Amino acid sequence: MATERPILFLDSGIGGIPYCRHFLQRNPGESIVYLADRQHFPYGRREKEELVAILRALVGRLIRTFNPKIAVIACNTATIAALSELRESFPGLPFVGTVPAVKPAALTSKTGKIGLLGTELTIRQPYIRELAAHFGGGEIVGIAAPELVEFIENRIHLATAEEKTEMVRGYLEQFRADGLDTLVLGCTHFLFLLEDFRRESSPDITVFDSVEGITHRIEALDAEAAHPENPPRGRLILTGTGEPEASWTSWADSLGFDLSLLEER
Repeated sequence: MATERPILFLDSGIGGIPYCRHFLQRNPGESIVYLADRQHFPYGRREKEELVAILRALVGRLIRTFNPKIAVIACNTATIAALSELRESFPGLPFVGTVPAVKPAALTSKTGKIGLLGTELTIRQPYIRELAAHFGGGEIVGIAAPELVEFIENRIHLATAEEKTEMVRGYLEQFRADGLDTLVLGCTHFLFLLEDFRRESSPDITVFDSVEGITHRIEALDAEAAHPENPPRGRLILTGTGEPEASWTSWADSLGFDLSLLEER
């Protein structure tokens, strides 16, 4: 029987939209709530304990408000910092995390060096290096790119093709200098430049992302898959006060979602 309980996608900003869009293209009958936590953007510059506290409080509010059937933490930083704590705090809600695609990169690399482009918090976490070592990978060459997160969040909808290419090339030059042959995009925001990274990295560096895998994982957990004749409109919801910036209206329109602020409860 179809259900109106939504699937929740949560990110600090627009980074989770590629995951949400990919899932919705394959599952157009699902009810979706996308939460952009603009009040606490960016997550990557926060300490782990602070981010865990923010996410616990936020997920608690979202459960009370929307009663989601699945929660997708559509942010690599939030997943690495807080996924286990969220599962412990809310055992009745299935969570899907977006872990950087280190496994396929480790299995593919011939040089033993894996590039990781991410936030400061993601780069610092030992989990990434432990994951690479588990799958036979060697050295993780990490570059924190907070300015790229800011660029994508605030300018990607206005940026020219030349600006995007210039941003991508700067990071690839650093990775090439380290002699690696694989690159993991370790922040969901970077997926907005996925094709740019792949074009500029070819043929010597292979770029990895986790979009397909995350969609398959959500589908596997979704025992209440909905297929109504008239699919419900999704909702894009913002934290913080003040009217949504014009860019958020554009993002909501591109998804076919209604836009609103998260109500205090």
